[in-house]
Amino acid sequence: MKRHLGYAGVFLLGIIAGWGIQHLTYVPASSVAADRQALSEQLTMATLWFQQSSEARAMYYQTYNWARRLLDAYLEKDRSPKPPAIVVDIDETVLDNSPYEAWLIQTGNQYPRGWPEWVHLAQARALPGAVEFLQYAHQKGVTIFYVSNRQIQLLEPTIRNLKDQGFPQADTQHVLLRTNTSSKEPRRQQIARRYHILLFLGDNLNDFSRDFEKQSLEARHQRVDQMKRQFGQRYLILPNPMYGEWEGAIYEYNWNLPEAEKLKRRKAALLTAPLSDQQ
Repeated sequence: MKRHLGYAGVFLLGIIAGWGIQHLTYVPASSVAADRQALSEQLTMATLWFQQSSEARAMYYQTYNWARRLLDAYLEKDRSPKPPAIVVDIDETVLDNSPYEAWLIQTGNQYPRGWPEWVHLAQARALPGAVEFLQYAHQKGVTIFYVSNRQIQLLEPTIRNLKDQGFPQADTQHVLLRTNTSSKEPRRQQIARRYHILLFLGDNLNDFSRDFEKQSLEARHQRVDQMKRQFGQRYLILPNPMYGEWEGAIYEYNWNLPEAEKLKRRKAALLTAPLSDQQ
């Protein structure tokens, strides 16, 4: 993500005629900084919910409890010649990075500032129910693949973090990070050639299918409706109100938009009640 340069201000040129400038607007650096801070502040409630609500914990337990029941049922009737496997995302699926989001709020920074440093600390904690479920799958002889869009340069601290939290099969053969594309489809296909994938778990619809990649908000809604029978069966989604592909869809995937424009688009995407604010 591009960052704004730290000049005294940003000059926006309007109509330029010949050698003369007919219109000139000056936007103080303090205004840009205020917009950046406002974007960070909007993370507060989402991050608080993720960290402090018992409902969030319950949703993770609920998902992993259901995943265990599904796994037992699928293993009982599995007749595939390929060995069984599970594909899980890492961030906000098995590891909790909300302390990093809180740091963004407290400092007024935005991703990716500080992200590599956070990953190298390897201090992200396991999310509720994740270790227990994956240990159970491991004991049942299921191969586990951790498919994440963390950059490949972060492989060592990622594996270290997973191991420290007790996750099984956390090694270079089973932790597949991003290399030359953010799409997870090539990695899913690579796994599917050798394994029978029973379950996918993630916090982003892109963790399940390429059909959601770079799609509009409406197209994503429609595709979810079309695939509704697969959710809770093959695809298990976990909650993440802090960030994700849904936010990118609001910006039409132009992450380099100015902070003020991002704020504008967020509010424009709200479905607002037709009420009067007159007392």
